[in-house]
Amino acid sequence: MQGADILARWKRAKGSALKRALFSKALGLAVPYSGTIRPQILELEAGRCKVAMRDRRRVRNHLRSIHAIALVNLGEVSSGLALLTGLPPDARGIVKGLSIEYLKKARGTLIAHCEADIPPDNAERDVTVTAHIMDADGDEVATVHVNWRVGPVPIKGDKAAKTGAPS
Repeated sequence: MQGADILARWKRAKGSALKRALFSKALGLAVPYSGTIRPQILELEAGRCKVAMRDRRRVRNHLRSIHAIALVNLGEVSSGLALLTGLPPDARGIVKGLSIEYLKKARGTLIAHCEADIPPDNAERDVTVTAHIMDADGDEVATVHVNWRVGPVPIKGDKAAKTGAPS
C-alpha cells in the first residue's frame, strides 16, 4: 500500500473514534510485527504523526517497564507513517538502520512524536527520521533514529529490483 493510500484512509477515519480504532487495527494487520505493540494512530499527515502505545504485560520486560524492542517498534512505526505518507507515488522507503537512545524507564501509555523532511522526488537517497517517545508526564523516555533508503518503486519483472543488484 502506498503512503497516499494510507493518508487517504486516515482522512476518512479521523472524524470518528471507532473509525480511528479500526484504522489502527487495520494497520497492525497489514504490518504484522508492528501490530504486536497495538499502535494507536492519534494524528497523521504527510511528514508528521503521533502514535500511542498502551503499557500492557505483552510489551513489558522483567524490570516492569516497557521492553526496549517495543520502544524501537513504536519509533519505527511513527517514523514510517510520517515519511511514507508524504512520499511521491513513484517512491518507496525501506528501513536501512535503527538506533535508539534510552533516556528513562518507560512506563504507562507512551506517545511517539515524529516529523520527517519529505524528499521531493523518488531519487535514491538516505533519509533519517527521528521519533521522540514521551511518557504521560511529558518526559522523553527514548529517541529513535530510523535511517530509511528512499528510492523509486521497482518495476514489476525487473530482475535487478528483485535481487537488489544495481541496474
